[in-house]
Amino acid sequence: MQDEGSFRQTLKRAGKKPHVIDGLVKHVQSFEDYLAKARKAKLEKATAQDLKGYVKTLDPDVAKKRVRGLILYFHHVGKAALAKLAGKIREQGIAKTRKVMQLRELLGVDPKDVAKLKEMGIITTEDLLAAAKTPTARKKLGKQAGITQKALLELVKLSDLARIWAVKSIRTRLYYDAGLDTPDKFTSWDPDELRKMLVDFVKRTGFKGIAPLPKEIRFTIAAARKLPPAVEY
Repeated sequence: MQDEGSFRQTLKRAGKKPHVIDGLVKHVQSFEDYLAKARKAKLEKATAQDLKGYVKTLDPDVAKKRVRGLILYFHHVGKAALAKLAGKIREQGIAKTRKVMQLRELLGVDPKDVAKLKEMGIITTEDLLAAAKTPTARKKLGKQAGITQKALLELVKLSDLARIWAVKSIRTRLYYDAGLDTPDKFTSWDPDELRKMLVDFVKRTGFKGIAPLPKEIRFTIAAARKLPPAVEY
């Protein structure tokens, strides 16, 4: 990798620790070795097909990690299309291994309503979003299950929030209670301002949990911005 030095400097300026930088550089070097063996090509000649072919040679869990270094490297050398493709590949890998939350894991909801939905085969947040995507579908489901529209909509919104990567049961309840009841509510927020709002909310209400740290807030906002709509409100 001819530009390893400048890449390392870019990562250092971004606040990456030395051992993290070493790992990210190794990610790129692994792809470079693949290129040399696969078609005797240099790193600067990499194509989308090369990247796709490389990922196919890796275990899914390994691919998620190694592609991270490639995303940063392609941004560094100005190859936006390859960076975008690498990012998409990583997101798909994460989605495949993500554990889907069950409705019973949601906090602050009536367990009787969860039980009624379970009887209808609706057990996970994904099950509920599929069955209650539209107002019409929710009205029908509420009547069938014997659940009020208010309670059902709350369950749907919590399930919608659970689609955001790394948002689990405590966070879904915190965000919902603080007024961030759908993923799109995150998109216009500045990370620092959102954290301040949540810290104040926790203090004011006595919410049983802490506000997200700055890094988590930035990650959550970025993840929410990438989510396509899944529900009609």
